[in-house]
Amino acid sequence: MSDEFYRMKRLPPYVIAEVNAMRAAARAGGEDIIDLGMGNPDLPPPDHVIEKLVEVARKPSAHGYSQSRGIPGLRKAQANYYGRRFGVDIDPESEVVVTMGSKEGLASLATAITAPGDVILAPNPSYPIHMFGFIIAGATIRAVPTTPDEHYFESLERAMAFTVPRPSVLVMGYPSNPTAEVVDLAFYERVVAFAKEHGLWVISDLAYSELYYDDCPTPSILQVKGAKDVAIEFTSLSKTYSMAGWRMGFGVGNKKLIAAMTRVKSYLDYGAFTPIQAAACAALNGPQDIVEKNRRLYHKRRDVLVDSFGRAGWDIPSPRASMFAWAPLPPALAHLGSLEFSKQLLTEAKVAVAPGVGYGENGEGYVRIAMVENEQRLRQAARNVKKYLQSMGVNTPSGRAAG
Repeated sequence: MSDEFYRMKRLPPYVIAEVNAMRAAARAGGEDIIDLGMGNPDLPPPDHVIEKLVEVARKPSAHGYSQSRGIPGLRKAQANYYGRRFGVDIDPESEVVVTMGSKEGLASLATAITAPGDVILAPNPSYPIHMFGFIIAGATIRAVPTTPDEHYFESLERAMAFTVPRPSVLVMGYPSNPTAEVVDLAFYERVVAFAKEHGLWVISDLAYSELYYDDCPTPSILQVKGAKDVAIEFTSLSKTYSMAGWRMGFGVGNKKLIAAMTRVKSYLDYGAFTPIQAAACAALNGPQDIVEKNRRLYHKRRDVLVDSFGRAGWDIPSPRASMFAWAPLPPALAHLGSLEFSKQLLTEAKVAVAPGVGYGENGEGYVRIAMVENEQRLRQAARNVKKYLQSMGVNTPSGRAAG
C-alpha cells in the first residue's frame, strides 16, 4: 500500500503556514503579536445582517439541506448587485451560482473544466488557489505576470505560441491579491478580445471589488461587450461586508461554465446553511452604507501604514485598492529573502506579515501586509519595525517618530 498520493506530490509545503505556526506559538506563549499576515477582517458585519441570520435560524424549517447552487433569492440579489454596480444584466437562473467563498468556487470550477495535462495561464505572484486549484485537478501551470501592461500581453502571446498543449484557461484577479494592482476597462477589453481569438476561457477573481481608493471604482470584466461568451467572475462578501468566516461567494458569467461548476458542486455539497444565505441576501439588498464606511476605514489605514512605516525607514508603495500592501523588502535586508525576513520580523518586532514567496516564486523579495489592525496598532507595528531595522544596522530617518 503506497502513501505516495498523486495530488499530495504536486503540492509543495505551504510556506505561509510556517509563519502562521510561529505566530500561533508566540501568542500561545503570551507574546503580543500584531498580526498583519492573514487577510482576516477585524470588523463585524452590519447589525441587520446578523439579525437576519438569527431570525431565519430560529425557524424549524431552516435546518435541513439547502440548495447547492444557492437559494433563488440570493442568486437574484447577486444579479441585482451586478446591475446597479456595473450596469450588467445577469440571469439569476443560468448565470449565477452561490459558492462557499470565492476560494471554493475557484476550486470547484477547476475540478469541473480541467483534464490532466491541460495548461492553465495563471498569474505569479498570485493567491495560491489561482494556481493550486488547477494543479490539484491535474493541470500544468504556465505563469504570466500580474503587471497589467504591454509585457502582460506579450507574455500571453508567447504562451499561446510556444506552449504544448495550447493553454485553455486564463486566470486573473484584480485588484490583485497580493500585489494590489488594478486594471481599467480597456485592459479587460483586450483580454476578452485575446481570449476569443485564441479560444481561452477567462476566470476573473474580483474579491476586492469594493475596496478601492482615490475615487477609482474597480470595473468588472463582464462590463465588456461579449465577455460572457468567454468569462466567469468570482466575487465574495468576505471583505465588502466583513463576512469572511461566513464563506459566501458567487460565480457569475458564462452559462456553460456556471452549469459545469453547478454540476460538480451538486456532487460535493448541499450549499451553505440556509440562514447564512438569507443573511447574505440582507447584506446585498439592505443598506449599503457599510460598504462606503469600510472603504473609508481601509483607506485611512492605508495612509497610516504607508506614512508610519516610511517614517520607520521602510518605504511601502501606496496600494490603490484591496486590503493589502505589497512591500519590497528593505534594500539592506533583501538578502534575507521574504521567508527569513518574515520570521525575523515576527520574532524581533512582534509583527506578522506574509512572505511573498508564498504567492509564487515571483513574489520573492516582497511581503504582503494586511491592513487588518486598527490605526493605533499599525503605528505600534511601525515603532517595532523601526527598532528592528536599527538593530540590523539599517539607517532609519532621524528625528521622526515612526508613529
